Amino acid sequence: MELKKIALNDVHEALGAKMVPFAGYNMPVRYSSDIEEHNAVRNGVGIFDVSHMGEFMLRGPQALDLIQRITSNDASKLTDGKVQYSCFPNEEGGIVDDLLVYRFNQEEYMLVVNASNIDKDWAWVNKYNTKGVELENISDQTSLFAVQGPKAAEALQSLTPVDLAAMPYYTFQTGTFAGVEHVIISATGYTGAGGFEIYVKNEDARPIFEAIMEAGKAFGIKPIGLGARDTLRLEMGFCLYGNDINDTTSPLEAGLGWITKFDKEFTNSENLKAQKAAGVSRKLVGFEMVDRAIPRAHYELVDAAGEAIGEVTSGTMSPVLGKGIGMGYVKQEFSKPGTEIYVRVRNKDVKAQVVKPPFVKQ
Repeated sequence: MELKKIALNDVHEALGAKMVPFAGYNMPVRYSSDIEEHNAVRNGVGIFDVSHMGEFMLRGPQALDLIQRITSNDASKLTDGKVQYSCFPNEEGGIVDDLLVYRFNQEEYMLVVNASNIDKDWAWVNKYNTKGVELENISDQTSLFAVQGPKAAEALQSLTPVDLAAMPYYTFQTGTFAGVEHVIISATGYTGAGGFEIYVKNEDARPIFEAIMEAGKAFGIKPIGLGARDTLRLEMGFCLYGNDINDTTSPLEAGLGWITKFDKEFTNSENLKAQKAAGVSRKLVGFEMVDRAIPRAHYELVDAAGEAIGEVTSGTMSPVLGKGIGMGYVKQEFSKPGTEIYVRVRNKDVKAQVVKPPFVKQ
């Protein structure tokens, strides 16, 4: 299958990005080094082009009803300009995808989904659309820039009349940005470093990207690739679809009980409610290495006797902590913070300790 290209593919190549296939797209994985880019976001400001993400518009009087039936969180709590993290449970107890729900007004919403699941999610939403909600998949016409880091608001403020520093986390506004009207400016992100996500039409992507780079110059803005995006999200303990959650992991096992609201009915809610009452047999936990080693996805997790208790789903060397950190599923009895577990690295069992994410406290 031919790789899709994001609108600014050539711009990233010109910036010297190493491009790799990711979720069916040709994407920048790094421009300099992962550690340098990671630290730029943690301490200053960086820009990610994440235009591979999917966006679906839902319009009409039944839009909220559809969202309520297919997502686990309670979208009726949203007011205009608010964003909510949620997931699509499947019929077998796993997760179709995790997503963001944006409310423009009571009859207009946007769902933001993972790039690797755009087609699957689109089919899923359509399957449950039995009440005539108007659906529009704008993924291919939309570019998305994540400007993240403690200096993000200052770096962007000259480009918009919207008061960025005053925007609460998980809210958004539609306004003028870099001279372009109707840009969605969202106080969200996947790094834990603060910042904004800017949704624009593809035809406006280049001038807006260049304006951000120019405005951010005084603040040391750097382009950031997927490599640092992964280490940043992992330091926060944020789940990555395909690694930490998938079609076979229940939201309750994944520690997503906080977005699973049983005061409404949704796909498979009865079974999940029963699972909550019975208790889960395995849990997604965070862990830090006690001994020196870098945990990697699919490494086995074992107890002191060397018996298998689970598997690593994500792991890396934390640039901020200078030690190995990871996430993985373990049997329930090994899930308490402070529990000693071992990662099997090349036939050697290396000591780690269960901790409650985030690994890096902001």
